[in-house]
Amino acid sequence: MFEKNFRSKKILKFAKDAPYCMACGKSNDGTIVAAHSNEILDGKAKNVKSHDFRISYLCYTCHYKVDQANISREEKREIWESGHRASIGWLFNSKRLQIVDPPKYD
Repeated sequence: MFEKNFRSKKILKFAKDAPYCMACGKSNDGTIVAAHSNEILDGKAKNVKSHDFRISYLCYTCHYKVDQANISREEKREIWESGHRASIGWLFNSKRLQIVDPPKYD
């Protein structure tokens, strides 16, 4: 069974609010975007981006490294994963994402 990938314009738009690149720490100069995971396990497929919750707020340089640079797959994965962990932490610490109680069922 295949699920549709999760989409959220809000999560993507939060990139503009990120204070810095979550991978290298460079101050937000307006180039930070929500870079999607390139891993099949995260929902990536040909012409299909991974789930919007599998993003990393990256500057132009780090995004280029992850998607196009001539570096190893492992180096690309490490840049993206470290940025992803920092991005999710920032989303919760800044209260842009919050845990809510699920609806109660009778």
